[in-house]
Amino acid sequence: MARKSAIPPSYYGEPHKFDPTFRGPVHNRGCTDVLCCVIFVIVILGYIVLGTVAWMHGDPRKVVYPTDSYGQFCGQQGTPNANKAILFYFNILQCANPTVLINLQCPTTQLCVSKCPDRFATYIDMQYNYRRNKSYWDYYKQFCKPGFNNPDKPVSQVLRDEDCPSMIVPSRPFLQRCFPDFITRNGTLTVANKTNFKDGHGKVRSVVDLRDAANGITSLLDAKEVGVKIFEDYASSWFWILIGLVISMLVSLIFILLLRFTAGVLFWMVIFGVIVAVGYGIWHCYWEYSTLKGKPDSDITISDIGFQTDFRVYLQLSQTWLIFMISLAVIEAVIIIVLIFLRSRVRIAIALLKEGSKAIGCIMSTLFYPIITFLLLALCIAYWAVTAVFLASSGEAVYKVMSTLPDCKYTNLTCDPETFSQSNVTKLCPGSQCTFAFYGGESLYHRYIFVLQLCNLLVFLWLVNFTIALGQCTLAGAFASYYWALRKPEDIPPCPLASSFGRALRYHTGSLAFGALILSIVQFIRIILEYLDHKLKGAHNAFTRFLLCCLKCCFWCLEHFIKFMNRNAYIMISIYGKNFCASARDAFFLLMRNVMRVAVLDKVTDFLLFLGKLLISGSVGVLAFFFFTRQIPVIQEEVPSLNYYWVPLLVSASNTTSCSRIFLYFFLFICIL
Repeated sequence: MARKSAIPPSYYGEPHKFDPTFRGPVHNRGCTDVLCCVIFVIVILGYIVLGTVAWMHGDPRKVVYPTDSYGQFCGQQGTPNANKAILFYFNILQCANPTVLINLQCPTTQLCVSKCPDRFATYIDMQYNYRRNKSYWDYYKQFCKPGFNNPDKPVSQVLRDEDCPSMIVPSRPFLQRCFPDFITRNGTLTVANKTNFKDGHGKVRSVVDLRDAANGITSLLDAKEVGVKIFEDYASSWFWILIGLVISMLVSLIFILLLRFTAGVLFWMVIFGVIVAVGYGIWHCYWEYSTLKGKPDSDITISDIGFQTDFRVYLQLSQTWLIFMISLAVIEAVIIIVLIFLRSRVRIAIALLKEGSKAIGCIMSTLFYPIITFLLLALCIAYWAVTAVFLASSGEAVYKVMSTLPDCKYTNLTCDPETFSQSNVTKLCPGSQCTFAFYGGESLYHRYIFVLQLCNLLVFLWLVNFTIALGQCTLAGAFASYYWALRKPEDIPPCPLASSFGRALRYHTGSLAFGALILSIVQFIRIILEYLDHKLKGAHNAFTRFLLCCLKCCFWCLEHFIKFMNRNAYIMISIYGKNFCASARDAFFLLMRNVMRVAVLDKVTDFLLFLGKLLISGSVGVLAFFFFTRQIPVIQEEVPSLNYYWVPLLVSASNTTSCSRIFLYFFLFICIL
């Protein structure tokens, strides 16, 4: 068997010859990837037009407020429905499923009310009791059409004209709509302790019929209550969450400043601190586990109790602490193994961090560039979210004919409520009404709302990746000026960060947009795959699920590979001023000529900075925990009243993690230049 020949050194290109006159980024350069730059500018202008059109046609009130049969918003201030924030359905039995209800397409009259019914009643019973006590009508009429005040009108005519509902059932608000108040008692479904009710048409119905009409609502009621409480907690603690974000930014800046002077000592202290902290966590989890082991009910599994909003319930289970202990033990083992087997590489990585700290000391303005990136990303996210909401709420009120007659040929046809009473429909289909159905339209704009939402998402990803690429190219150019300066800081040109930022925008916007577009397309495909996976969760086709899983895995790997290659391509662009494809090729060949060294050092440096992120996130997270649980006596009175303290805690922790990731990611980027 022939021996496999080794790859020749020139296979991945020849390395650059040493040039003693080279002084960093090339100054004589031209514009690169001009076509992509033009396309990018056109797309941005189109995105602005899209946002403007969405703003003109959209109305967020359609998302916030439910709408009655006349197209009026429930609960909107300055309207007759200002104090009527809940939507009531005349006959919920005509609603097929919860999706019909939520989409406001249930074929029954819908009315804005101030509160939901709290008792069973029928119009027939009300009319009978009204003769003895007028209070029956006073209660029932609040669920009738506004202006109707004739309790003596024959029942058949009232139900034909849908002046009042034939029945009302005890309900409670869900998504600002009245749904039956289902309660399960001893395995039996009840509404107000009853299993049967009168439907107002002379029949006795089972509450199971209500459940079938609103299938799935009972499983969502608790989730709705939790969602409302979470929103209340977020609204009452947003100021303190913002303060936590500012603190995390300051801590990240201080951490980088400390790296400037004590990189080696600080990182060994961080490593030692993380090992000790994780070790203490293992001991504490074992102590809690052994304490709970002998207590009654502590051996219940997490799957037995299911989802609980009160996290303290899980802390009473020995299994919870066992899971914590095993997880921390695995983390501790990984850290120790990495330090033992890669200790020489760790020393080199720390040396790189020291050199990166020196570079920051010479170009101090780079410390504040992550703030610019943070603000640009926040702007992109805000614009995308607002545009998405306005697109979702675009459309005009569409009215359709609703009739209880099965042979009415006009049912579900569009109509005009202004002229409906004079049309022939009321004569051919007695009792039919022209009621609000949904928001939409037949124009070209309304037919392609979904496509516009996809475009909104793709352009958003493109802008986010371009912002990150601009930061990488800017920092690469600034620190290239430092590395190629023979005498530091004398030979470093003035304002290297501003100069690099100007070069990147003036000459290489097209190249940065090209690389960002490639990455955005892959991310867009990944999002589509995640959406399909979510939709196919109930599918039983094993091959489809397997194929989807393989595609998700492949595109995940592809995304991370493109991110890595783009980062190095931007470095080559900032230094040599070539186009994206040429720079990506040169970067790839350079990496392949030093593949083992780059891979190990990159990951070790990334690991060390990950420990820094862990320390920053952990410290701010612990501070937030003590604050929101009122364990800091000095500012106890300032803590807002919360339903779940973990809501602002999780938001603060995620914000801190994101902030430290942005700051330390740029430091990592500096180290691998």
